[in-house]
Amino acid sequence: MIRAEGLSFRVGEISLVESAHMGVTKGEVVALLGPNGAGKSTLLKLLCGQLSPNEGQVFFENKPLAEWEPRELARRRAVLPQSSTVPFDFTALEIVLLGRSPHGDASRCEDMAREAMAQTECAHLAERIVTSLSGGEMQRVQLARVLVQIDWAVERSPRCLMLDEPISNLDPGHQHGALRVAAKLAEKGVGVLVVLHDLNLAAQYADRLLLMKQGRIVVEGTPAEVITEEQIGAVFDIRVKVIRNPTCDAPAVFVESSV
Repeated sequence: MIRAEGLSFRVGEISLVESAHMGVTKGEVVALLGPNGAGKSTLLKLLCGQLSPNEGQVFFENKPLAEWEPRELARRRAVLPQSSTVPFDFTALEIVLLGRSPHGDASRCEDMAREAMAQTECAHLAERIVTSLSGGEMQRVQLARVLVQIDWAVERSPRCLMLDEPISNLDPGHQHGALRVAAKLAEKGVGVLVVLHDLNLAAQYADRLLLMKQGRIVVEGTPAEVITEEQIGAVFDIRVKVIRNPTCDAPAVFVESSV
């Protein structure tokens, strides 16, 4: 669905992403992990077209990203950035309905928007002015917006959702809630790419993990293949203990100390 071939991105002499080869297929959740400055958000921006690579190419449904008409692409692929600032006195419901802009049918989609807000646990905020919302509340409203953008409630293809640290402002309960939404979307055939810092949540909800360090994808595979004491220790420069999560079939990471 989304495929990158040899992506590199530099700012001056500094390489932020180097020779990245990766992809996201229909119906899977892929988590992008790595320490601060590893290049995760830069890679996501390259994959969604916000940045242009110095080398390499991005494909969506086997078609170069640059050849897609922007509105048509926006109907199939939505991006949730790390943070979103809305300086106007819109209500939360109005923000969610902005997700229908590529479709041109916002006036007919209030029921869809309210249902998306229920899925992201922010339905009670529908009439609130967004400038009065907390960071976590705003994050859930913006997640509802990208859901309606890609017609989250129906099964059709191709669709892709790209989430850059969507749980950074959320409490533990809402973190799990947001990632459950991502997993449900994958069950409907949506390809989901999510940038995360929490290794345990990534192991619990993602089908596949990509581990980055210094701009390169250094490990790729299932959570069990990627989350090992040796690999996590080497990438994050910490000493960890990895055990089986007692609540699910996934590895769990406990930090012992820095190396």
